[in-house]
Amino acid sequence: MPVPYDLHNFSLRLTFEENFAIMKIAVPTRDGQVDDHFGHCAYYTIFNIIDGRVAEVTKMASPQGCGCKSGIAPVLRQMGVAVMLAGNMGQGAKSVLEAQRIEVIRGCSGDVEELVNQYLSGNVKDNGEICDHHDCH
Repeated sequence: MPVPYDLHNFSLRLTFEENFAIMKIAVPTRDGQVDDHFGHCAYYTIFNIIDGRVAEVTKMASPQGCGCKSGIAPVLRQMGVAVMLAGNMGQGAKSVLEAQRIEVIRGCSGDVEELVNQYLSGNVKDNGEICDHHDCH
């Protein structure tokens, strides 16, 4: 029987990592759907994954400003986010996230819960496209 996962207790997180496969996935969201514009999303949906299944879902408000300049990447990394499933994203935002060791998968769309389940099933791949105009990410 798993012990409740405390996001703020690093030593407890280490204990869990010894016994369970843990991952966090962030999705830029608007009204339960993947937001097409990473840097202008309403909020981020954070999925805590334990042993390949969604264990908890939380929402985090999106900071003001574009994704590459908002300071969101280090905040997400500090929370333990390892994967960003996003719609469109510019190179600046992608680079900032990757510098924080967050894997970026672009080209995502639809319901965020369905998307994460598809990702966990191995059915979501990066589309390789970089948005080249500022209002696109």
